Amino acid sequence: MSIPQSGGGPIERHEQLVEYLSDGCKPKDAWRIGTEHEKFGYCKDTLKPLPYEGDRSIRAMLEGLRDGHHWAPVEEAGKIIGLEKDGANISLEPGGQLELSGAPLENIHETCDEVNVHLREVQDVADKIGAGFIGLGAAPIWTHDQMDLMPKGRYKLMNDYMTRVGTMGRVMMRRTCTVQVNLDFGSEADMIQKMRVAIALQSVATALFANSPFFEGRPNGYKSQRSMVWRNLDAARTGTLPFVFEDGFGFERWVEYALDVPMYFVYRDGEYINALGMSFRDFLQGKLPALPGQTPTLSDWADHLTTAFPEARMKKYIEMRGADGGPWRRLCALPAFWVGLMYDQEALDGAWDLVKDWGPAQHDALRTAASIDGLQAQVTGINMHDIAREVLALAELGLKNRARPGAGGMVPDETHFLNALKESVESGKVPADELLDDYHGVWGGDLTRIYADYSY
Repeated sequence: MSIPQSGGGPIERHEQLVEYLSDGCKPKDAWRIGTEHEKFGYCKDTLKPLPYEGDRSIRAMLEGLRDGHHWAPVEEAGKIIGLEKDGANISLEPGGQLELSGAPLENIHETCDEVNVHLREVQDVADKIGAGFIGLGAAPIWTHDQMDLMPKGRYKLMNDYMTRVGTMGRVMMRRTCTVQVNLDFGSEADMIQKMRVAIALQSVATALFANSPFFEGRPNGYKSQRSMVWRNLDAARTGTLPFVFEDGFGFERWVEYALDVPMYFVYRDGEYINALGMSFRDFLQGKLPALPGQTPTLSDWADHLTTAFPEARMKKYIEMRGADGGPWRRLCALPAFWVGLMYDQEALDGAWDLVKDWGPAQHDALRTAASIDGLQAQVTGINMHDIAREVLALAELGLKNRARPGAGGMVPDETHFLNALKESVESGKVPADELLDDYHGVWGGDLTRIYADYSY
């Protein structure tokens, strides 16, 4: 989850809301890649989730990274709740999931170097306190009550609100993990094409990265439990957003959408003020019940944009949000997949040609089917396995066209980061299928074996 935004002055005219988004436009040579990934921490001896406090805890992890690896602490109400270093930050999801929000980088080689360094640092600290970390889309065994809510004001408000909307909000908060990539756009027209392709193809990412077939100790009937959870979270702020494909979509239309997303909070003087269910439109007019007479700043607007959770989200960049958290190779494959599709015009045009005739019903049906069946999903004549094969070929084409070398020039481009996905397309099996094979095979139904076999 995002940290509080800062640096924005008062909003004095509606156009500033649009300009905030359009200011994200960058020339192609300034496009960067920001990768975020979450993981579950647990006590090695008990296999229970790490609490916030204690010798083996989330707090101990953050302090160990601060003291041993030169991260600067981020605190709230006197408690350490994150870290910052070199343009990256480490933050906490509501249930203690540890998230790296990587620095904006130029290529996937740098992204994977960043992942490697981060996971080595995490393992160094975790080994010292008897903890482990695992990359999955959903907690396979733990219950809600076993997982501490992290001491962040935002999460306290959300935890209450999630009982009023949908059915899966608290599950999302504590017991899911994702990997996502944040990508730039060059113009409004570029943003529109990228958003349309992003929304349409999140279902393919969900299928390829499906990695959460267990919940509360047994198979759950889904390849991606995480995706199912998001489908049942809060209809006012999630989904595949049919308006993105309508004539007239652009920055202004996104502003109108975001203004209709109910508020969570306003951040003032280090505190989160309860604005649950209130209207940002009222805030603009000084009529917010939580802060009567006050009007918002651009920082408030930036904060509010982080409280919408569609399959692809626009801020000053586009976030790809459809994938489960997973093993190391998938952490590098996710940015490679989307960079190949989005940062090369030939690949982007090819991707749009694939999906341009799909309608809202197909987007929703594919999203649902991907969560249940992975690559075996079938929707009104659309075969997910076939689409994934075509999309992956386009991503590979895009990375070849980018021709960004690594390893001092020894590696000609970034295409090898797609190898894990190519193996899935060749075999028809995604990580969830492999986990289920182990559960029904060598594990003999003993799900605790997942920690030893799949941890970082």
